[in-house]
Amino acid sequence: MPPRAAPGRGRGAGGPARGGRGGAASRETAVQIGLPTSGDHITTVGVKRPDFGTGGRPLDIYVNSFVTTIPEGVIHHYDVISPSEKTLPARLNMALIKTLQTQVAPQIFTPRAVYDGRKNMFAIRELPFGGSSSQEFDVSFSERGETGSKGKGPKVFKIKLTKVAEINPEVLQRFIAGNQSHDNSVLTAITALNVVIRMEPTMNYPFNVRSFFTDRETKDIGSGLQLWRGYFQSVRPACGQMLINVDISTGTMYKAGPLLNLCLEYIGKRDKDPNILAPSHGLPDRERLRLQRFISGIRVITTLPGSGGAVNQTPRVVKKLSTAGANALRFTMREGGTMTVADYFKTHQNCVLRFPEVVCVEVGSGALIPLELCTVPPGQIMRKQVPPEKTKDVLDFATKKPKDRLDSIRNGLAVLAYGQSEYVRQFGMHVDAAAGPLRVKARVLKPPTLKYGTGSKQLTINHHSPSSRVDKRFFKPVQIDRWVVVIYETQNRFGESAAQEMINGLVLRCREVGITMTPTNLIFWENGQGAIANQLRSAGAQCAAKYKLPPNLIVVVLPEGGNDIYTAVKHFGDITMGVATQCMKSSKCFRAKPQYYANISLKINVKLGGINTIPDPSSVSVLTDPHQPTIVMGADVIHPAPGSDGRPSFTALVANVDSDTAKYIADSRVQTSRQEMIEELQAMSKHVLSMYMKYRGAVEKKGANSLAPKRIIFYRDGVSEGQFKQVLEQELPLLKKACEELGINPKITIIVVGKRHHVRFFPQNERDGDRSGNCPAGTVVDRAVAHPTEFDFYLQSHGGLLGTSRPAHYSVLYDENNLSPDSLQSLSFALCHVYARSTRSVSIPAPVYYADIVCSRAKNHYDPAGSIDFSDSATQVDANNSLDNFRRDFKPLHKTQSTLMYFS
Repeated sequence: MPPRAAPGRGRGAGGPARGGRGGAASRETAVQIGLPTSGDHITTVGVKRPDFGTGGRPLDIYVNSFVTTIPEGVIHHYDVISPSEKTLPARLNMALIKTLQTQVAPQIFTPRAVYDGRKNMFAIRELPFGGSSSQEFDVSFSERGETGSKGKGPKVFKIKLTKVAEINPEVLQRFIAGNQSHDNSVLTAITALNVVIRMEPTMNYPFNVRSFFTDRETKDIGSGLQLWRGYFQSVRPACGQMLINVDISTGTMYKAGPLLNLCLEYIGKRDKDPNILAPSHGLPDRERLRLQRFISGIRVITTLPGSGGAVNQTPRVVKKLSTAGANALRFTMREGGTMTVADYFKTHQNCVLRFPEVVCVEVGSGALIPLELCTVPPGQIMRKQVPPEKTKDVLDFATKKPKDRLDSIRNGLAVLAYGQSEYVRQFGMHVDAAAGPLRVKARVLKPPTLKYGTGSKQLTINHHSPSSRVDKRFFKPVQIDRWVVVIYETQNRFGESAAQEMINGLVLRCREVGITMTPTNLIFWENGQGAIANQLRSAGAQCAAKYKLPPNLIVVVLPEGGNDIYTAVKHFGDITMGVATQCMKSSKCFRAKPQYYANISLKINVKLGGINTIPDPSSVSVLTDPHQPTIVMGADVIHPAPGSDGRPSFTALVANVDSDTAKYIADSRVQTSRQEMIEELQAMSKHVLSMYMKYRGAVEKKGANSLAPKRIIFYRDGVSEGQFKQVLEQELPLLKKACEELGINPKITIIVVGKRHHVRFFPQNERDGDRSGNCPAGTVVDRAVAHPTEFDFYLQSHGGLLGTSRPAHYSVLYDENNLSPDSLQSLSFALCHVYARSTRSVSIPAPVYYADIVCSRAKNHYDPAGSIDFSDSATQVDANNSLDNFRRDFKPLHKTQSTLMYFS
């Protein structure tokens, strides 16, 4: 038995994890999920679809979905529980159920049932439990490989199945026909069909929720990681038909082989002396913790010599790394006395370590295993955030042009092999793969007319394509007469001539778009290891000494890997001093092309209070109607990355303050970790509504009776379909209370914008696509793949660049304004054209995009010199950093920045 770091729980019996529907396991009698009576009222979570849109020109497209039939027979639903057991991985649960069906009780499971890896099992016939609704089974199972040595035998897992419902699939026929509410019976029936189509691949391939991955196409991206091509599949109800949405996906895998090699590659020391991983050879503790975070949770096989030279392979899960090497790490023997780990393996396992000074892994049972004795099995998904430096590699692998992506999806049907799956056949499902992807009649919306400033060749432009807006002057350009440049590069790398070239290039492009700007000679080279705030303060002081006023812009040139400097610069400008800051990477602005500075000018102008462009009132009357003043809000929540336990979530609310929906302000807050509903929405809404009314009075000079908005268009980002009801029950009342506190009564429309889906559009005729092969910007679909009863649509509002564009999915949850499909679709498309950072239409409405940015920048509210570390290299969060502490240390925006688009 390997040594243990500390007394711990032994390996108890395991079983399928609890999850899914709460409380179902306690029900002893089955519930018939049948059909509603003729008098049942059809209810929806969101707004019932008023009609279909008609605007725009027609376009024939493919959608990556395939028609499937609905089973005819009753489906029997069982809860799978294992009393008093801890949660086990889905992979192990699937193996247990496979053993149960094929070895323990095959006579009961003929034909075989399907299982979701958690607690739901579905069978096409009632399982013969001898008249009872439940039965318990003993499943003997071992994950060991060859067991040539003595040790524990297979473990017995107790698994109890309880029938909880009978599902009549006819509810799905009624639902897709619009004659059935979207209730629990429909949700359970869709879940059952998803489990049916996923059962075969999850038994044979590595899987992650709705995707599975094969090693037919892989890419080594270094740092001990590989990318595997995968396939996503999901059963989706649509208008009059049931579909399976199929797409390609990407899985990040740990590289198989010796764990020692994996660790060396991760720290960038591939093929180097393994003793680099030894504390006695100078392994820094921070590096050890970073490595520990990377490999924690990984499954390894420990290979030890057994009796008679046999090999004993035992799967174990890595918990953490030891602080000392195997020859220095001592533990207490059960029979008394102490021994080092290296000595233990030498005397008890007849194994002399090659690298005794290298650290050990502590596995889930508490055992300490030398790295050199651990092997990583293939096909193991890394369920942590991909290292930032590897993001480009992942995108390169995942990105495919539309035609290539559609071909991959078609080829993927051979891997999915619906016709060969015994589960799909037994449940009576037939997927019409031969018919190919779904053919859909789409529409292409007319883009809005945009207004530019005086001096432009054309004051109004109707963008028939998402191309760059050239030869245009900003609608409201700013004046920059006091600015400084701070360079965090050595003069050898970015010297005087490079700085002057950068200044001249920036000034020239700013002048071309109408910004009044003169070159500056206030240039400072600084060391990024110093106190950033003091360096910026000193630069600002020299500007103030020269002009008798502080600077209105600080331009900062960053080195490669200057993320920490960036955070410090933004904290100084946005939080501490209230001055606009513009950061540029030295590699980007060194001998940069004019287009680069043109893009920078877009950001600088709005940061200082300018407006780049506005939609022409005549083209977006729903937004600019003076009799119906409208405030458009965008809300989002960002959660900590996987493995970042202890960190909070951040919320953001962004809203326009002007009548042209081009000038936005933001509010950001801290809230409970991984909570999706916005806790402080009432206070945040009150703040932006107050600022809207204040701006209309002070700047736009509206009368006292015209200050309040008559309409609120509330775009909510990041909410899954299962949380729609919570938005209506929790967030909508808070928004209404904010209005009540201000004594106003606007009509509210709530729209959820979804980006995390796998629906893709492909032009049937390549001539109908844009230059990238994608459908043109403005392509909208509100039938065929839309919800059977609720008001939703897909809008691809941006032109393609590299891969296949992803349309945004809009779901209308609440609509007191009674907006028509055409109005909402054109409104949403117009808002995709006023995103200040871009000269092209973007994928989601500007306020939603801004809310996403504000969330991601929330960490800049914390003092970089404080105790909270939000850097990518941070390995853990101090337990003392409670939510109250995170809220206390979250500094508010400087008053000056709170009225500006500092986030652009």
